[in-house]
Amino acid sequence: MPMPPPFAPFTASTRLLAMDCAGDTLSLALTEGDAVREARESPGGAQSSDTLLPTAQAMLDALGWTWRDLQGVAFGQGPGAFTGLRTACAVAQGLALGLDRPVMAVDSLCLVAEDAWAQSQGSLRACTVVVDARMGELYHARYARCDAGWTVVRAPGLDRPEALVGETDDGSDWAGNGLALLTPPPGARTWPQQAHRAQALGRLAIAAARSGRWLDAADALPLYVRDKVAQTTAEREQARAQAQPAAEAP
Repeated sequence: MPMPPPFAPFTASTRLLAMDCAGDTLSLALTEGDAVREARESPGGAQSSDTLLPTAQAMLDALGWTWRDLQGVAFGQGPGAFTGLRTACAVAQGLALGLDRPVMAVDSLCLVAEDAWAQSQGSLRACTVVVDARMGELYHARYARCDAGWTVVRAPGLDRPEALVGETDDGSDWAGNGLALLTPPPGARTWPQQAHRAQALGRLAIAAARSGRWLDAADALPLYVRDKVAQTTAEREQARAQAQPAAEAP
């Protein structure tokens, strides 16, 4: 049985490719040491499988790098769109196996917190992330910022918006496109838009590599928090009925 690739220590010359397809945007970053050297975003969804590798090749070419110059591959493990998660994981595995390199899994909801932290110019210390999961539900998680990066306060989950509305205000900022579906606690700062998800992805990949969170490619798995991807006709009709204004009741 072949041995897994060596998990090299992080150095100033460590070069990484990071990719995330969990949402509507394909995000790619190339990093070297503590610097994000190249970061690009393009439409995601079904297009990701066609554009991911050509875009990554163009980014390598722009820096004069080859695939063999990479020491590892990071991927957004989710939660998020099923097709996007499978695409990122499969491409990361394929590259890592072909190059005999390790992989790293990056929390796709933490990307939202990292992007909001950058928008706040580093003033954000805690973040509740809410992302539209379709089907009337939200992916959500809560993170705290420390000198070493992020710690998970509440692991990624899936709920309807009303399940999150009554949460006690813990002083955290709220971030993500799911803010269009709920109202955060009074006084909370909100970051509903992403600024540069690819840059955030690169920074999280660097943090993961620096802390040695390498995986063998065979152990790379997406993070799913939803067991089904579509509603039945009856479920859609029930959801529409429940959404009718209470004023219609006699």
